[in-house]
Amino acid sequence: MGLLFNPNAYDPVQFDAMTRRQLRAVIDWFERRGKARLLREDLEARWVSDFLEFIKQARIFATFLTPSEYGGGDPNKRWDTSRNAALSEIFGFYGLSYWYAEQVTILGLGPIWQSDNTKAKERAARQLEAGGVMAFGLSEREHGADIYNTDMLLTPARDNGAEGAERPVFRASGEKYYIGNGNVAGMVSVFSRRTDVDGPDGYVWFVADSGHANYELIGNVVHGQMYVSNFRLNHYPVHEEDILCTGPEAFSAALNTVNVGKFNLCSGSIGMCEHAFYEAITHANNRILYGNPVTDFPHVRASFVEAYARLVAMKLVSDRAIDYFRSASLDDRRYLLFNPVTKAKVTSEGETVITLLWDVLAAKGFEKNAYFSQVARLIGALPRLEGTVHVNVAQILKFMPSYMFNPKAYPEIGTRTDPADDAFFWAQGPARGASKVQFADWTTVYEKHLEIPNVALFYEQTLALKELLATAAPDADQMRDLDFLLVVGHLFTLVVYGQLILERAGLIGLDADLLDQIFSIQIRDFSQHAVALHGKPSSTSAQQDWVMSAVRKPVADKDRFERVWQQVKAYDGAYEMRP
Repeated sequence: MGLLFNPNAYDPVQFDAMTRRQLRAVIDWFERRGKARLLREDLEARWVSDFLEFIKQARIFATFLTPSEYGGGDPNKRWDTSRNAALSEIFGFYGLSYWYAEQVTILGLGPIWQSDNTKAKERAARQLEAGGVMAFGLSEREHGADIYNTDMLLTPARDNGAEGAERPVFRASGEKYYIGNGNVAGMVSVFSRRTDVDGPDGYVWFVADSGHANYELIGNVVHGQMYVSNFRLNHYPVHEEDILCTGPEAFSAALNTVNVGKFNLCSGSIGMCEHAFYEAITHANNRILYGNPVTDFPHVRASFVEAYARLVAMKLVSDRAIDYFRSASLDDRRYLLFNPVTKAKVTSEGETVITLLWDVLAAKGFEKNAYFSQVARLIGALPRLEGTVHVNVAQILKFMPSYMFNPKAYPEIGTRTDPADDAFFWAQGPARGASKVQFADWTTVYEKHLEIPNVALFYEQTLALKELLATAAPDADQMRDLDFLLVVGHLFTLVVYGQLILERAGLIGLDADLLDQIFSIQIRDFSQHAVALHGKPSSTSAQQDWVMSAVRKPVADKDRFERVWQQVKAYDGAYEMRP
């Protein structure tokens, strides 16, 4: 019962006293508002101004999002990935719009905290303390998040600015699109290029103020509580103190910001699924259909058990990835793989969980007085933000040769919930060299769990994938066929996903029945992707033969399934949001 977040029983003893109080304050604020009001404001697409006022009064963003170096001596201010993930999960539990306001603030802070601009950092710290939020001005209507191309242009200034004002270095002109918080952000980190410098040396990150006269807010590109802005800068004056970083460093800052900021896609998805799960099991287990509780039907139980197993696996992977994030250094960059795994796999698993639950709830899933309807409408955004799954699986593939064939010894990493400041995030270095990152021997953790029947069977599939890569790897043409490679990427992702599941399961002593159930899903998913590989037009005879040898049927155990079902059933009535 302690595996899912439950506001009624939440006491994160792993954190310090101030963190626990602030997380509890966030929960209490949402619970006082009640479900009816939260859902009504979502349906009315009401901007989250009351929420941001609470964030200001409780100093939530100021405490959680300010590195200790700029905390003004406040011992509670630090960038702590473990507690940031807990906060993100809570926001997702109550509504994606609240999660989004924090998410884009984190992204907006990325280029600032990475820069050498002390004045900008001090300004950001002051704005957070005052309750402000930030924005990340990267995406454009024509280019999306393609950081190789931007139409936000910086032209060297030839005017003296306003009378008595310091002369700007540049004038910025251009539009940005899909920019969260762009309506109110005091500091908008804007990616641009100089008109007088060609190539990568012309990239520039600078900060703009959404309240400036030369900042034109065009509108919200979505209908919802989230403000996903389109804005235009009209000859906006950019002064020396506004410039964050330039040239190749600006390019790296963009990618490194995504490494940090978009990790929270996984925790937001988890929170949404947890709330939906409570609603679904409580409704279905108390609904009588054809004279029987809905949960007496075998297919309903199967859906719930699978949804629960997938949701627990999402949490295990995300929690374990945090340990690697917090232990990262220039000598240990394994987080560069585990980050896109969480962004692509955990978020897409969230969508699968909601689909399984929705198949049980049917029409109930559309009702406006249930949180589930909001989740069903929005859960698909997380795996699709800027092509999250495709982009991240392509990134994952870069690590595959080293991960599968070239292990390296590392010190053991335990659970990282200690109150430390994760300063490395702001000194990640150049965004290159992914193919050279090495990993610990992934087979070790699998071999420690071979007594679990479905772990042993899935391990056979992982070794089969290694054999495929050694004997029938993608040829030159297939390496240029992203449609083909993405399937290989999904197969490889399952190997990494399984590693993180097992590592976290070992750390917390996860129930063996539940772990076995999770890996029965891993086996089915691997077989599904293998069959997809077989059907690709460019797959070779050798690859097709491999598929037929790699497909497995999970080990079935009725008694094990029943025991896991009893775990699921115990969540009936465990939490229901206050009216």
